Amino acid sequence: AERRTILRRVAEGLRAARADLIGAAAANTGKLFGESDIEVSEAIDFATYYPLSARAFEQRAHLQVQGKGLGVVVSPWNFPIAIPCGGLLAALAAGNTVIFKPSSEALLVAWHLCQVFWAAGVSRSTLQFLPCSGGREGGHLTGHPEVDFVILTGGTATALAMLQQRPDLFLASETGGKNSTIVTALADREQAVRNVIVSAFGHGGQKCSATSLLILEKEVYNDPHFKEVLVDAVRSLPVGSAWDFVNRMGPLIHPPAGALQRGLTRLEPGESWALEPGQHGDNPHLWTPGIKWGVQPGSFTHLTELFGPVLGVMRADTLDDAVDLANQTGYGLTAGIESLDIRETDHWQATIRAGNLYINRPTTGAITLRQPFGGMGKSAVGPAIKAGSPNYVAQFIAFSEVASPPASVIGEEHALLALAQRWQRKCRWGQLGRLRSELQKSVLAIQSYLHYAQTEFVPAQDHFHLRGQDNHLRHLPAGRLAVCLHPDDSLFETIARLAAARISGCQVTLSCPPDLDNDTTHFLEGDEGRVLLQDVTVLHQTATQLAQMLPHMHRLRYADPGRVPQNVYAAAAQAGLYIARAPVLMDGRVELLHYYLGQSISHSYHRHGNLGQRALLRSGG
Repeated sequence: AERRTILRRVAEGLRAARADLIGAAAANTGKLFGESDIEVSEAIDFATYYPLSARAFEQRAHLQVQGKGLGVVVSPWNFPIAIPCGGLLAALAAGNTVIFKPSSEALLVAWHLCQVFWAAGVSRSTLQFLPCSGGREGGHLTGHPEVDFVILTGGTATALAMLQQRPDLFLASETGGKNSTIVTALADREQAVRNVIVSAFGHGGQKCSATSLLILEKEVYNDPHFKEVLVDAVRSLPVGSAWDFVNRMGPLIHPPAGALQRGLTRLEPGESWALEPGQHGDNPHLWTPGIKWGVQPGSFTHLTELFGPVLGVMRADTLDDAVDLANQTGYGLTAGIESLDIRETDHWQATIRAGNLYINRPTTGAITLRQPFGGMGKSAVGPAIKAGSPNYVAQFIAFSEVASPPASVIGEEHALLALAQRWQRKCRWGQLGRLRSELQKSVLAIQSYLHYAQTEFVPAQDHFHLRGQDNHLRHLPAGRLAVCLHPDDSLFETIARLAAARISGCQVTLSCPPDLDNDTTHFLEGDEGRVLLQDVTVLHQTATQLAQMLPHMHRLRYADPGRVPQNVYAAAAQAGLYIARAPVLMDGRVELLHYYLGQSISHSYHRHGNLGQRALLRSGG
């Protein structure tokens, strides 16, 4: 309660410091006032919501909930207010001590934020401000064995470097993206232009969620009017200082270098300038926006995150071709589509790979809980739990069970429910001998997993029900998941992980050491085990063989961090693959977090305020 009171005062302090924070962001990073104002509101939302989401877990009476220990928050310069606040507040709400290592380009803003937290009652020992370079000093910090977790927003290379330095590090990171907006022939083309400009050139394209690729169905690509309107609108964007409120694009954080310099100054084969960018005046930080036409599949512009004011335009014959081009980047942070045909938008939702999907609206501007934010693929290294979601704080909590979860109502039949009911009957009849207690726990776990899968994870949830805009959070199976056995694993820990993976819809592999011979393996080889292992691929392999298999997997599930072999940690760090290794719980609300990926879908279905078919459905017409 005291922690929630203090964090509530942090929210009040952020409200009071709004003007100072906006000014600090403009002075320190060149961010426009309008962009920073939104950031302050997001930070206030985090301060209000994360303590409430933490309390929801604390109120589960059968769980013991405590912080993981010492966390490090490594924040970027492009969102110097909201992103560090999100990490700090989530870690503090979970009961942790935090070291704040901000970007060297945003120290002034970070210092102002710390003043707000300390003034609200967060002690200087609980929140420590540690400005340092991201090189040797930062590496020493994040690689230190006394650090229990790191929250990073930064590049994929940075996340992988942290893991390779310390492979057993618990890293929760959002790592950027190469984001696309697809415009089909059935789009409102003027609306598409407006949304693409906001998505591509807000904050000079220096947002991880910014649209970098515009993929046009061939009819739109060949439409000279669409091209003319797009180019004219982008050309009209005022560029200049953050202190001049007329400007829509401010300065870049650094003069263009590396990939961005190449993207702004060079054409790749097949490309032409629909609008050529250039330095604005004598300030190397100020650049006018650019549009590359004719970007080729597999090219530098297609696959490289540029992080600046340049938009690549590609041609696609069909919607399926457009989705393939978008998915080829390997990233999966945000994606947008402009189409008035619900068949197209439904098909796109089912085939695009990204964490945040936007239909007929910009791909930027996610709001806490309304559009929880975070990606998949190369856009997330770690558990990939979405910021601003009901589950984000949970990854920084150490859970243990002090009692069994309460009985759960299960609304749908499932093969594992029938199996659990059979075990339950045998337990009552005293038929299972020394395995009885392990199977009783397994029965409770399966019942809890089915209940929460059916009520919490499988149904898409809209917490706001806004008129004219759907905002759904849905959960997808984590993909190819290996349940990895260890000689110290109990029968319950084995059954529970296999059941959770099957219930969540993952493609399940059981990785078993070749010489393992105990009660667990005997059970799995028997009649009951064969039912449990239905649709599960069983591999008898060494840790070295498992490590070699990791490029073909999406996630591993161990029952304890101390049971993960060092060479498996090292191989997973090399591949950026997440190893879920928290203790196995009977509670499905918590345990199932290891087997799902969240996806937010925001759909603006109104047409200039007209709800169309939805209005008829609401009225029963």
